[in-house]
Amino acid sequence: MSARTHWSRVIFGLALAYLAAFQLFKLPPVLPTLLDSYHYDRTLAGALVSVYAAMGLLLSVPLGRWLARSGPWPPLAAALVVVLAGNALALLAPGSIGLMLLARGLEGSAFAVLAIAGPSFANRYAGPAALPLVIALTAAWIPSGQLLATLLTPAALALYGWQALWWVAMLATLGMALWCRRLALRGVTLDRADHSAAPPLSPIQRRRLRLVGAIFLLWSGQFFAYMTWLPQYLVEVYGFSVEQALLGYALPVTMVIAGNLAGGWLLRCGLRVAPLLGAALALQVLMWALLPVTGGGAGGMLSLLAYGAGAGVTPTCLFAMPSTIGGQRGAAAPVFAILMTGRNGGVLLGPLLLAEALKWTGGWTVAGPLFGSVSAMAVGLALLLGRRLRDDDPDPENALR
Repeated sequence: MSARTHWSRVIFGLALAYLAAFQLFKLPPVLPTLLDSYHYDRTLAGALVSVYAAMGLLLSVPLGRWLARSGPWPPLAAALVVVLAGNALALLAPGSIGLMLLARGLEGSAFAVLAIAGPSFANRYAGPAALPLVIALTAAWIPSGQLLATLLTPAALALYGWQALWWVAMLATLGMALWCRRLALRGVTLDRADHSAAPPLSPIQRRRLRLVGAIFLLWSGQFFAYMTWLPQYLVEVYGFSVEQALLGYALPVTMVIAGNLAGGWLLRCGLRVAPLLGAALALQVLMWALLPVTGGGAGGMLSLLAYGAGAGVTPTCLFAMPSTIGGQRGAAAPVFAILMTGRNGGVLLGPLLLAEALKWTGGWTVAGPLFGSVSAMAVGLALLLGRRLRDDDPDPENALR
């Protein structure tokens, strides 16, 4: 954490994360189109999202160490080249599910770098006064990428086809490469030297962070299942057109961003992070429980909005945990690698689990009980984490206490 806020470097970190989210979420809005055009198996179609998580699960910890050891620029240069290769392969071979999985796997390996480096940069160069806001903006990376992809999809489908989203992603990646080169030439670092004086994480702090990673796993599993299959759910269950389904998809995404910012504001006002996390998760449990009765009208719209609000506050709290638990050391890349490992585990399992459940049951009614139970487990872990944090000695340098 910096003594003062270097906003240009914070914005660079946020841009890295937002680019990663756009690369991931350019797929779900066009998934109904891809299924109709190429007749993918549903489980393999779910894997087009989950493969990102598989790569992150394998690579997050070693990549976090690489970032800490070498500095940010070699890993980022490699990531941007790899993601361009993945984008190009998807454009060349969309009809082959195997090659599409390979393309998404390449994108996912690059995503693992961007998902660690982006939050690390943003938090490293945020001063104590700005830290809650920066954490909220960091947490908004996923819904911002989702919303951008969702807003671009209607024009893409009307003017060129789903491939237009991949061309936009490639142009944005090239722009990010130029930005990286400029900062590298100016000698900007991440945390290699800046944290040399900070004490290392204690075994207790590492256990706390692993518990946060477990909560992230459970939460992201149900969240990414929800967001991956929501457009298809609205098309199949309620007869929405693709354009109407995209509007329904955009509603919770917009509320997620609002929830991100509201969570940052509440933390800045002094609300403790663990109780806020528990309340946000409990709201999502309630929405899963009500799924069979909310329907596709006004009740369904309110459900989407309420779910989005809870799903927005949750990652703000989770991204606040490294600084809450680790203090100055909490902005280090290996710390965010712990969180990303848990998150990637959930992203890997959630969409696949729902796809398999749909195949076995032949309907969507299993979704509510299944992911309501998963969310309830996350609430239990959040309560446990809150109790353990209360038992810790307060850190006087921690801006979130």
